[in-house]
Amino acid sequence: MAEHTSSSITIEAAPAEVMGVIADFARYPDWTGEVKEAEVLETDGQGRAEQVRLVMDAGAIKDDQTLAYTWTGEHEVSWTLVKSQMLRSLDGSYLLKPAGADATEVTYRLTVDVKIPMLGMIKRKAEKVIIDRALAGLKKRVEAGEEPGTDAEPGTDAEPGTGSGGKPGAE
Repeated sequence: MAEHTSSSITIEAAPAEVMGVIADFARYPDWTGEVKEAEVLETDGQGRAEQVRLVMDAGAIKDDQTLAYTWTGEHEVSWTLVKSQMLRSLDGSYLLKPAGADATEVTYRLTVDVKIPMLGMIKRKAEKVIIDRALAGLKKRVEAGEEPGTDAEPGTDAEPGTGSGGKPGAE
């Protein structure tokens, strides 16, 4: 059985705000260090992403992958690998828990199995780096207060909602 790596962080925002940023795949290249491109391929009846293509560059792991997403209530999203060039499997999740007034504890779990041989210790270290960077980027993005789906660059005064509108697959 594959071992998972997990880490948690507290973000000074309500769970809905945090999930809004998590669900805004078009903006992932803006705040995640590893995602260079993100494209929503399929959505569910509520407009949430069901399949997303991601072009990743996580140092030792560079990949073009498609992930299937499952949304459980308003506070959890998980994903599993559909296809990849470098990975045999990838399973992950974000779990959000209210942590007082306008704060959310976010737990990120990740299990990765690469097609090339890699020592377990090195693989877990890579998972830990990916998780820590993602959580730090998520915290920074959410606490900056920018509305999901805007095209504003940091330090600009663009109107919220003038970009892709946060709609999955919007260009």
